[in-house]
Amino acid sequence: MKTARILVVDDEPAVVRYINKCLSEEKYQTLVAYDGSEALDLIEREYPDLLILDITMPKMNGFEVCKRVREWSAVPIIMLSAYSAIDDKVKCLNLGADDYLTKPFGMEELSARIRTVLRRCQSQYIPSPEIFERDGLRIDFNMKSVRLYGKEVELTPTEYRFVEYLAKNPNKVLSHNDILAYVWGEEYKNEKHFVHIFASRLRRKLPPRAGSTSYINTIPYFGYQLRA
Repeated sequence: MKTARILVVDDEPAVVRYINKCLSEEKYQTLVAYDGSEALDLIEREYPDLLILDITMPKMNGFEVCKRVREWSAVPIIMLSAYSAIDDKVKCLNLGADDYLTKPFGMEELSARIRTVLRRCQSQYIPSPEIFERDGLRIDFNMKSVRLYGKEVELTPTEYRFVEYLAKNPNKVLSHNDILAYVWGEEYKNEKHFVHIFASRLRRKLPPRAGSTSYINTIPYFGYQLRA
């Protein structure tokens, strides 16, 4: 497997040096940008495997960079912030980020988050002839593709892993903890807002036809279900 290339975007040189030290010890290749505009140029030219993106930057903040990247790319994004407010986390995830890390953080925590996000992007699933189909929604588990009324739906690796888990367990009600463990990992067991936000993102990308019910059902206080 090729070495992952990670773009680090932060306007603080000390933070960039710290992250680069962590990444070099893990044998990752690194790219660096110190503002949002430079980051967008690098993403278009270099196609990194992962983006570590600070929120507070000059010229263009991390929120705007994330929003623009998600208009055309599914590259995994980990957002960084000096603030731990839940509103910032929710905003990052709603804009399309895959994870959120609060400064200051340790190398072990950063490495674990990177491995988790890359695993979702790079993991290989056991071949299966099964294809989930319901009312215009078609999920091919071998091709890892999702089509709605014949049109390909662009999903990030995390979004795909979420809907794949529901589709491989049709009619079964999956708890928040079940979904967190499968999609993000056991260490995310307290991040239930991740599940709510990604379910909302998927509903926006998979709207039912007028008069039809949503593909993803909410089971209040427990979890979610995809009916066959």
